[in-house]
Amino acid sequence: MKSTGVVRRIDELGRIVIPKEIRRNLGIRDGENMEIFTENDSIILKKYYRMATHSDLASNLCDLIYNNFNYKIIITDREKIIAHAGISSDLKGKLLNQEYLNILESREVTIKENTSEVIGEYTLNGNFVFIPIISLNDSIGLIIMYSDTPIKDEIVIGKLIASIFSQKLDI
Repeated sequence: MKSTGVVRRIDELGRIVIPKEIRRNLGIRDGENMEIFTENDSIILKKYYRMATHSDLASNLCDLIYNNFNYKIIITDREKIIAHAGISSDLKGKLLNQEYLNILESREVTIKENTSEVIGEYTLNGNFVFIPIISLNDSIGLIIMYSDTPIKDEIVIGKLIASIFSQKLDI
């Protein structure tokens, strides 16, 4: 654990202000949920990712799409890959780079054809479709589908999966 040198007083309602510089460095946005952990005499705050709580659903959907349609698929939360299928390397837990975070924030379906994409430390070649998952008016993850052949039904399938997550998490 690294000390920041910052000391804050807890107010009468039990609140404490996390300095703006620390929030910016950790990518914590206004209104974002934080998960609270305790360990011995420490309180640990961590960004809360709703998608991570549904990694089993994500894994099952990835397997279903790959086994039935042979579409390669990756599902992410706002930070990392939570599930994938059709990829020989284990990408689960690999962090997203800034390019993918920008796609996520754009909230637009993005198509990239005949390109190489670096995901984690792996380079994947082919045609890619990036579909943001929107829940409660917030971008919470990405569906990434890719293929060696021209993109056809991947957009429709990816939008369907994004919709499933959106509805499941809007509850």
